[in-house]
Amino acid sequence: MAKPPLRFDLAVIAQELREKAGQTVLDVGCGDGALMAVLRDDCGIDARGIEIDAELVEKCVSRGLSVVQGDANRDLADYPDNAFDYTVLGQTLQTSARPDKTLEELLRVSRTAFISFPNFAHWRTRSALLFSGRMPVTQALPVSWYETQNIHHVTIEDFRRLVNERGARIERRWFFSGGEEIGTPGANWRAEFALFEVSR
Repeated sequence: MAKPPLRFDLAVIAQELREKAGQTVLDVGCGDGALMAVLRDDCGIDARGIEIDAELVEKCVSRGLSVVQGDANRDLADYPDNAFDYTVLGQTLQTSARPDKTLEELLRVSRTAFISFPNFAHWRTRSALLFSGRMPVTQALPVSWYETQNIHHVTIEDFRRLVNERGARIERRWFFSGGEEIGTPGANWRAEFALFEVSR
């Protein structure tokens, strides 16, 4: 049975790591383990995961994936320095209690992190706030404000500034709208999602 396609940001990460056989990756907030399975099976990567949802952990383990249940807000601190070659945080930064501390922890346990998030400066989000005066419900943000797990409304420019303030470097970046990659110009208002490769 063919594997379902990866979400667009995870597909880019898998492509970037395709030639990194033998490397180690920690997928933080790994969900159902879709990225980990591709990294393990198609790329020859030693992929590990941490996930807060017990049902998703069980699903991962049933697929033979190495996943532990844990809360990244607390449990990343238990990993030693430089334990992995790469860390991945896929569309989870905005749900973390302290995104700045999460970034620091990702770059402590690995030298390079792939981090993706919804861009709250996208033009549809801005328009909804401007014209309706209400928190938007869009394709990228599909639930009402009181249901969402998003507690920090990060924009592309906010993230760039945070990386700079923490003395880290943006190595590469990708921007997406409608699940398709778009160019860099005007990305802070054109992109629904962003993916950054960050190193220290």
